[in-house]
Amino acid sequence: MLNSLYRLVGCLLICFLTGLPVHSETHNQVHSVHGIAMHGDLKYPVDFTHFDYTNPNAPKGGRVVQSAMGSFDSFNPFIVKGTPADGIGLIYDGLTTKAQDEPFSEYGLLAKHIRLPEDRRWIEFDIREEAQFSDGLPVTAEDVVYTFKLLREQGSPFFRAYYADITDIIALDKRSVRFEFADTQNRELPLIVGEVPILPKHYWANRDFTEPSLDIPIGSGPYLIHSYDPGRSITYRRNPDYWGVNLPVNKGRNNFDLWTFEYYRDATIALEAFRAGRYDFRQEHAAKNWATGYTGAAFDQGRIIREEIEHENPTGMQAFIMNTRRSQFSDPRVRYALAHAFDFEWTNRAIFYGAYRRSHSFFSNSEMAATELPTPEELEILEPIRDLVPPEVFEQVYQAPQTEGDGQMRLQVRKGLHLLADAGWTLDKGVLRNARGEPFRFEILLIQREFERIVNPFIRNLERMGISVTIRVVDISQYINRLRDYDFDMIVSSFGQSNSPGNEQREFWHSESADRPGSRNLIGIKNPAVDHLVEQLIQAPDRESLVLRARALDRVLQWNHYVIPQYHINSYRVAYWNKFGIPEVRPKYALGFDTWWVEP
Repeated sequence: MLNSLYRLVGCLLICFLTGLPVHSETHNQVHSVHGIAMHGDLKYPVDFTHFDYTNPNAPKGGRVVQSAMGSFDSFNPFIVKGTPADGIGLIYDGLTTKAQDEPFSEYGLLAKHIRLPEDRRWIEFDIREEAQFSDGLPVTAEDVVYTFKLLREQGSPFFRAYYADITDIIALDKRSVRFEFADTQNRELPLIVGEVPILPKHYWANRDFTEPSLDIPIGSGPYLIHSYDPGRSITYRRNPDYWGVNLPVNKGRNNFDLWTFEYYRDATIALEAFRAGRYDFRQEHAAKNWATGYTGAAFDQGRIIREEIEHENPTGMQAFIMNTRRSQFSDPRVRYALAHAFDFEWTNRAIFYGAYRRSHSFFSNSEMAATELPTPEELEILEPIRDLVPPEVFEQVYQAPQTEGDGQMRLQVRKGLHLLADAGWTLDKGVLRNARGEPFRFEILLIQREFERIVNPFIRNLERMGISVTIRVVDISQYINRLRDYDFDMIVSSFGQSNSPGNEQREFWHSESADRPGSRNLIGIKNPAVDHLVEQLIQAPDRESLVLRARALDRVLQWNHYVIPQYHINSYRVAYWNKFGIPEVRPKYALGFDTWWVEP
């Protein structure tokens, strides 16, 4: 849902010019293009007919049902209040859309032509004449201007931070809009402004955008909200009058006539419902379920297909995340000490059936992961902040604490206690206390009760260090609200990454986001060295420098011990009832479920 808002970028190059000059400056000859690429050339030329990973002749029709967890109370995913319905992004289009087989390229969707000068200080989009909202009114430049004003002023704080470097948005005429950017070398902005869902001014102008609502909104996308049962299910219907159905970027996509999300409050019940045929497609995230739950007659007879699909995406960092706004987690020695209590090797063997790899990097499964000592080129990036970072950044390759996997944690506990002693904590009659005599205790906040089997062994090891830990499991609404207010000690969460990290790194790690409610800086990082490297990464002029700056940032995050790394897998685990047709070519960087179809 709206995942495109969080995709990442670096440097842009204009490619495959259409030869329609429309604007010129003293130092820039600017042409209209059909798409823009991050690095190098676009894969698809101006006259392409469809993406390679789609079947342009895929039949339209049928119904697909998926599961969702928790509940929903809103159709507005752009604000901090409420819990939006799954799939709501299906009703919206942006100016551009991403190709799923390129690291980061955008092709015109609502926009027919794009203009971008060499210095990247502005970008212009020409909106297609046929583009319209679901009520039949045209999409105009005024709607684009209004959308960004609305999101930045009344939407989630994310939008204000993510698009802070836009200095002006101008409607040049009814169908042409121009974005002007600050001189910050923020090279991803021209791409990410195109991804924002465009909202109709005539619908929102007289409504309260800041409050959750189940009023059915208007969009310009391929689907409409067909029906819903608040908090229980929602069904989208393919718009028979969708204006963009024949565009090359849409050929072979959005094939289901009806797309339903059924909500479940318990993951075990959701799996049983799938096995019973209550819904059609499932992506599995639990190793135990994958190893033991996908068996039976339906699987043996081929009525349910079980498949692992490898991908080339960075897996980011899933971890125990410590809220450094809490005093007990403010010292990196303490954070590193707690990391010694997580026995991944035993957990992977005893609980996960050996399914996972240990994560050490914030950019796992990519060339941006810092897995070797810094190169001379990377040292040049790190040298200006040498006095602000741990010395290990220059001297060692980070590895999360490891064990023999036999459940014997005596050595790890001893190492943890030494680190805690260095930080001023003392083990007194089995209770760890600080200099003021206060015991070390905290709470782990969870949204899935199934995760307790992973957390409980971790807690037992922490108790051997004299630390008292409790678990609190809450529903999704309370969980979201507590995260927005940073009302937690420790959680299990993840920081996803793309092949081209960019602006979202500010939201993850930058000091500016640490105290802003609703940001993704869940850790509460306020570190000038991290701030410096984030800005360096965003301003990377080419792919090589992007990779080097990402590795430098990775090292500084690693050696500050902000998280306790967990694990990752570089494939999608999916199961589906044997009713689907699937394109022969799979996209490299996405699952591509929107390219599947129901067999007649």
